[in-house]
Amino acid sequence: MEQPLNLMTPEVRANPYPLYAELRQLPPCQVEPGGMWAVSRYEDVVAVLKDPRRFSSAGLGRSFLPPWLERNPTAHSLVMKDPPEHTRLRGMLSRTFGPAALSRLEPRIRAIAEQLAESLVRRQEVDFVADFALPLPARVLNLFYGLEPSMALHLKRWADDLVSIPASQPTPQRIAEVRHSLAEMERCFTALIEERRATPGEDLVSELIRVEGITQEEILSFLFGLLPAGVETTVYLLANTMFILSTHPRELERVLANRALIPRLIEEVLRYDPPGQSSLRLTTEDVALSGVTIPRGSLVVALMGAAMRDERQFPDAERFSLDREGQSNLSFGHGPHFCLGAMLARLEARLGLEALFSRLRGFSLSPGEVRWSHSIIARGPLALPMRVEPAEH
Repeated sequence: MEQPLNLMTPEVRANPYPLYAELRQLPPCQVEPGGMWAVSRYEDVVAVLKDPRRFSSAGLGRSFLPPWLERNPTAHSLVMKDPPEHTRLRGMLSRTFGPAALSRLEPRIRAIAEQLAESLVRRQEVDFVADFALPLPARVLNLFYGLEPSMALHLKRWADDLVSIPASQPTPQRIAEVRHSLAEMERCFTALIEERRATPGEDLVSELIRVEGITQEEILSFLFGLLPAGVETTVYLLANTMFILSTHPRELERVLANRALIPRLIEEVLRYDPPGQSSLRLTTEDVALSGVTIPRGSLVVALMGAAMRDERQFPDAERFSLDREGQSNLSFGHGPHFCLGAMLARLEARLGLEALFSRLRGFSLSPGEVRWSHSIIARGPLALPMRVEPAEH
């Protein structure tokens, strides 16, 4: 009997797209790790994401609370809930990330981006992730939380540890590291909530405390859940953009010559190599999908990264092109769980790239192998050493 396909081998995490192409030739099928059901065609992925009744987000919650963890507030955060509980919580939280809130923040985000871009081009030999892609969203998230800028590195480590939990088979040392991170997070966020109860400010935590009917545990779970969404998504969106442009010199030239193309660039990166690769669901009943019956109680992985290279939805899907017209992409999910922070991630990426490209004549990646995140959920380079060429002013 053939071995099931494995989504978590180092080779697949470094480049999942050949396996995704193979999976799109098949109806939903069981894969490693754990015999989860992989759904990879665009139509099927949309069907899973828009149907919380039959494909419950409890699957995602369960994946964040494996047997080796006693407690993880992330497992009870907004994205792990189904309607009507999800609807209630989302209604409470949505204005925090709405256009009015983001327009107030935009000048501060732009100032952070300009400062980081200026520092980057002065140094020329840089690690793009450590020197730009990470500090930008981490410092923005610090604004939301009301934390000191020095907390940025803690936020990234915590976010990395959170997204590594699903589908992992950790060593005893790794288990100890993840538990330590979760304990640190809980101490930090609990203290932050108590401080804001005593002295409210203009930050997200103060806003959450003012929401009528929200509990302490719901606030804590939201702060946990926001961390990987708020940091990992933008880090990998920016880093994936630079990695792709390093292998597409013509597209890089076009964007450097015309920064009005940046929004289109961001949308094509989100389709071609999205930071959010998959989402996990749990079937609440036997479900027929593309002629296959997935049994009740099965863990389903909806592979958005595979769906967005489906030729039936995106002609010439394996080609990266700035001229692609706006077909709907699934990089921030679909249906009731469409990501609350999608506007923020796009805003951070746009402001970051505008600040950077106004100062760049070009760049090249340093020689050496790129190491990629080892997560079934989020994809991006862990480091991206490069040499940047400042623009002549």
